[in-house]
This record gives sequence, structure tokens and C-alpha cells, in this order.
Amino acid sequence: MAGKLFTDREIRTVALFVPLAALVVLAFALARPRGDESAARRAEAEMELRPPADSVRMRHFDPNTVDYDTLRALGLTPQEAVSLLKFRASGKVFRIAEDVALCYGIDDSLFRRLRPWIRIGRRYAIAPRDYRPGRIVDERRALRPRPFRIDTVSARYLRAIGALSKRQAEAFVRWRDASGIYDMEELAACYVVSDSVARALAPYVLFPERPAPSAPARVELNTADSAALRSVAGIGERTVGAILRYRERLGGFHRAEQLAEVPGVTERNYERILQQISCDSFVIRKIDVNFAAPNELASHPYMAPTTLRRLLKYRQLKGGWSTAEEMIEDHILTREEAARLAPYLRFGTDSGRGE
Repeated sequence: MAGKLFTDREIRTVALFVPLAALVVLAFALARPRGDESAARRAEAEMELRPPADSVRMRHFDPNTVDYDTLRALGLTPQEAVSLLKFRASGKVFRIAEDVALCYGIDDSLFRRLRPWIRIGRRYAIAPRDYRPGRIVDERRALRPRPFRIDTVSARYLRAIGALSKRQAEAFVRWRDASGIYDMEELAACYVVSDSVARALAPYVLFPERPAPSAPARVELNTADSAALRSVAGIGERTVGAILRYRERLGGFHRAEQLAEVPGVTERNYERILQQISCDSFVIRKIDVNFAAPNELASHPYMAPTTLRRLLKYRQLKGGWSTAEEMIEDHILTREEAARLAPYLRFGTDSGRGE
């Protein structure tokens, strides 16, 4: 038809093609893989995953030639193994075993585990003359080693005399501050100190005195709760309850030896427990013998029923006492009973009910 740019057939074809093209583009967009954050996290976690303990096979290895599979078999995570290999690929040569500790990703605990298995090949090892025990630094250096205290020496000084590298000296100070060093054996045990360096340092090192072991704190009977009592070796769960109940009836323990009166404390455990406890007699609860109610007096484990009857009868007649000695003279208490009860008694008066 004259005047038309497209025929009806061409228009219908275009109208059909455009939706189909849009569907194809949409299908490609939907099919395109998207970033999966959870997968990335899983991959990152796998890089830090240590092999199962039963698959670890410790054996000697040279960090200058070891491969990835061997490092994994030694118990390293993928991240740790790759870190060591990349460190080596950057041009680093491991001259001594302690150089492995300088590798980023190899922490102190992992190096301590690997240290006994590291063997530096003859091709890479430092010649022994560089580690002569007669001196630490080159004679041309300005700073010569002098006697120093191992417990206060700085990483900077250890570097200055040539004993350790920067990272080795920093690792040594961390080790010392965490564990303490009190003799040559403990100095040589530090993983960054080789035997030759230890021998070279020996003439200059001054060690501090080893601190005396502190005695464990004793559990105080009158203020200890059930958890504190349970921490005492020889006191079980049932005995804890028995001690707390007896302590409440007594008003507190006057002497640690009273623990033998508690039901459940066996003769075998008694001596063992006695070494772990103390007793503060100033916190015990006292009974005012001149004014206490009969049931309060009767609840005390040292107050026998016959003694209580005599006490109540005579108190009604006399009015009370001022000392335990008076109660003995009045035949209210025997001397043995007075010795046990006296720490728990106070003698109040009408004016103030004081002691």
C-alpha cells in the first residue's frame, strides 16, 4: 500500500519478535549465577578448618622444600599452609627452624608443635661459624653485650646485640612475660632461642629468683556458701548440706575441729578437710542466756534437755547470771558443758542486755 513504510506482514513479524527477544534476554539474566554470601563464608571457614586429629601424621620436614599436601598432613589449615608457601615464594629462605615463626599465619602455639619436626637442609642452613658461642655480635658492632637481667631485658636490646631478629625478640619477650624464665634450661626451651644463641647468651644472663609457691587460700567455715564448701576436697554434696544445717543450729563454728561433729564427715576425710579450711570465731551468733526464749535455747545442739530444764527453773528464781562460772557454781552447767557453750553465750542485763 502506497505511503506505508512497513507492510502489515512485517509489522506482525516485529510485534511477535520483540516479546520473544525480551523473554530470551530475561532468561539469560535469570540463568546468570549470582554471588552466594553463604558459600563465600563456607569457603572462608574451610580455609581455617584444621584436619581431623586422627589424620595428622607428624614427620620431619624442611620448610624450604615442603609441599602443600605435606603441610596439610602435618595438621596445618589450608590458610596456614598457603601462608607458608607464599612466604617462601616471596624469596624467604628458612635458615634456622625459628625462621618459621616469622611466617605470617604461623602463630606461637603452632610453631611449638612443629618445632621438633623441622629439619633445615644443609643447602639452606646457616654455617656454624655464624653462631659461634664465643660471641653474639660482630666485633665491628658498636654495642657489645653486657650482663643483663632476663626478666627485664627489652626486645630492642636483644636486637641491638645481634642475639635475635626483631620478630624473634618480640616473640621471646611475650614468652618470658607469659611463662617466666629462671634458669638456662628454661631460656633454651623458648622456641625462638636456638641452642647456639643460648650458649652465647649464657655468660651475660642474670636470672631472677624463682618465686615461692603460694599456699592455696583456705575456705572460711562461717561465711562459705555451698559452692565454696563443695570446692574443698573431701566434702561432697550431701556433706555440704549437713555442714550448713549444723552451722545454723550452732550459730557458727568456734573452732574448725567442730567439723568432726557434723554427720557425714568421716574420720578419713576429717584430717584432709582440716588442711583446707579456716574458722573466724568473731562472726558466730550468740544466745542471751538470761533472756532467750526456751525454744531458742533448746535448738542449740550443745544444750541437753536436762540442762535446759535446770537453767529455766533456776533462771526464774534467780533472774540470771553474769558469767559462765556462776552457772557452774549453781550446778546448771558442768565444766565440760560450760567449755562448749561459753563461746555461744552472752549475759544480758535488764538495763541494756549487753554482754
